Amino acid sequence: MYVEEPKESDLNETGTAPRINHENAKRNRGLGFGLILTVLLAMSAIGWFVYKGINTRVSAEKALVIETHDAAYITVAVTHPKVTGATQQLVLPGNTQPLIDAPVYARTNGYLKKWYADIGTRVKAGDLLAEIETPEVDHQLQQATADLETAQANLNLARITADRMVNLEKKGAVAKQDTDNVVYDMNSKKAIVDSAAANVKRLQDLQSFEKVYAPFDGVITGRSTDIGNLINAGSNSTTGKELFHISAINKLRVFISVPEDFEQAAKNGSPATLTLNEFPGRTFPGTIVRNSNSIDLASRTLLVEVDVDNPTGELLPGAYVSVHLKFSGTSASALTIPVTTVLFRSEGIRAAVVRNGKAELVPITIGRDFGDTLEVLAGLRTDESLILNPPDSLISGTPVKVEKTVAE
Repeated sequence: MYVEEPKESDLNETGTAPRINHENAKRNRGLGFGLILTVLLAMSAIGWFVYKGINTRVSAEKALVIETHDAAYITVAVTHPKVTGATQQLVLPGNTQPLIDAPVYARTNGYLKKWYADIGTRVKAGDLLAEIETPEVDHQLQQATADLETAQANLNLARITADRMVNLEKKGAVAKQDTDNVVYDMNSKKAIVDSAAANVKRLQDLQSFEKVYAPFDGVITGRSTDIGNLINAGSNSTTGKELFHISAINKLRVFISVPEDFEQAAKNGSPATLTLNEFPGRTFPGTIVRNSNSIDLASRTLLVEVDVDNPTGELLPGAYVSVHLKFSGTSASALTIPVTTVLFRSEGIRAAVVRNGKAELVPITIGRDFGDTLEVLAGLRTDESLILNPPDSLISGTPVKVEKTVAE
């Protein structure tokens, strides 16, 4: 920095400048350096802010380019078709039911005196389940028995009288009219005896119902009474109440609804296999015993009964099972694909596949419907990459990026 030299007028008598002028020069130099430093700092700050703004803008532009590029592609998961053999398997849900299942009701009125079987008890046909006290029936039976004895006594007297009148008529001692009256009276008393005997038999039958027996071999699955309960005869829902529920579980039946397309696999006598979640890795053999021989119009299915032996009682009634039926496929080279890879369009059924990095909607010919999978007879190759859960808006030629391959 240039510093002005002292003028001649400013020199003192010794020829030197005054001291104050040197101090002013130093102060001026310090102010100059500070100004330069301030300017440099300001320019640095401005440069940093400019750099920051440009860098942020460049980064945003790069992110936008990447985001735009990614948005042009649909990320998808793919799977591959499976080649099916000539023999295939149809799996249908079902519930086990006992071969025989019945509620046990009382056939007489009274009070429960004692019960001998509870839930889970295995019983044989004829085993005593409960006893009922019926004092009213007992008294009615006593009265009916007495009425029968009275009627029999009257009949005996009428019979003796009729025999005497017949003998007297033969001797001409009485009129025929008197004899006929006595004979008819005897016949009337005989009818009274028959009626009284029938009433006694009815009450004896009611009295025999005091004891409740098991109607068949099985297991008690329900007990709805206890000692001292008032028992009403019959099965009327407003009066009667079942005492026990018994099921025959030595053999179970399973009803399944077979789709119409597979009704040929449900022939009577054909084998079936049952699997249960509570028995992993195990199978239980069964047999198709009958079917309804009629297709349900609402569900387009055939009702089929499968029986399975259960001698140990290992399988329980009401359990959820999967019934496996084997059948012959349409073609040994047919493919099966997940139903989630198919789009149902107005122009027909289309399978969504990935070819050359783009989605293609390929027309296919469907064979059998297995529920979760479909049999494809034509339109696909074995090495196709099928898009899982394609969006309904998907069109052919859309760029896609395969995220993962799922094994089916």
